[in-house]
Amino acid sequence: MTQVDQFESVFRSALKESFKYENIQFQKILVFTDLVETEGNEFLTNIKNFLSALSNAKNIEFILIHGVDRKSTSDLIKLIDDYKPDLICSYRNLYSGAWQFPHSLGEHLDVLLQKTSVPVLVLPHPKSGYQSDHAIENTNNVIAMIEHLETDSKIINTAVSFTEKNGQLTLIHIEDEIVFDRYINVISKISSIDTDDAKKKIAQKLMSEPNDYIKSCQQKLSEQGIEIEVKALVKFGHHLSEYKQNIENHKVDLFVMNTKDNDQMAMHGMAYPLAIELRHIPLLML
Repeated sequence: MTQVDQFESVFRSALKESFKYENIQFQKILVFTDLVETEGNEFLTNIKNFLSALSNAKNIEFILIHGVDRKSTSDLIKLIDDYKPDLICSYRNLYSGAWQFPHSLGEHLDVLLQKTSVPVLVLPHPKSGYQSDHAIENTNNVIAMIEHLETDSKIINTAVSFTEKNGQLTLIHIEDEIVFDRYINVISKISSIDTDDAKKKIAQKLMSEPNDYIKSCQQKLSEQGIEIEVKALVKFGHHLSEYKQNIENHKVDLFVMNTKDNDQMAMHGMAYPLAIELRHIPLLML
């Protein structure tokens, strides 16, 4: 390695992504249900209680769209365009009986999650009976999935706004162990590279970058007087199983993740498999 290369490596190593705080508020929330009026009003009351941690909760305008008559996805998109909400709330398998089966979000949510830029809060179906005992009670235990540090400030700021005062927000970052092992296997076939040294240093860097980012998040939130506990969970593992295990272990009230992918029409990365697997707790999909 030349001295120029060494200098560039040291310089690039010193560059760190830093969390940028933003106070995110929701002024108007649109709630979709396929329930009769009394059940729809009960669902709305549960939503209001669940979202009571939002800083402007008392001033939020809630708009309830209910009724057993089926609406098309085009109808829902038009309502979103008309009302221009900051948040959409509904549950999986809206206008469908497929909530009995753990296979999909349903066609309406599939379209809404990709067709609109509005965050969607996806709740367990109110008639399903499979939601966790602690689900939809409060938001004192929130987990946010962070993947790309340069774009994760929005996810974290949104998760912060949903976390109750004195509650806990866990920022989880899982490095795919199978992918890591594959690259180390390739490196082992290059004679000019010390495989053991490369494996150790690459692993350290992969762990240190998200940990440093989360430390900057903890510092910025503390400076802003945000009274929540922010924890880091950074490790190697299999994405889906690690997320599921940690959500079960922590009895999570809300899981926050990115859904959009600018390079494709389908949901981003792990968003869809996680949404299918985690049907027993609320999901906030951005």
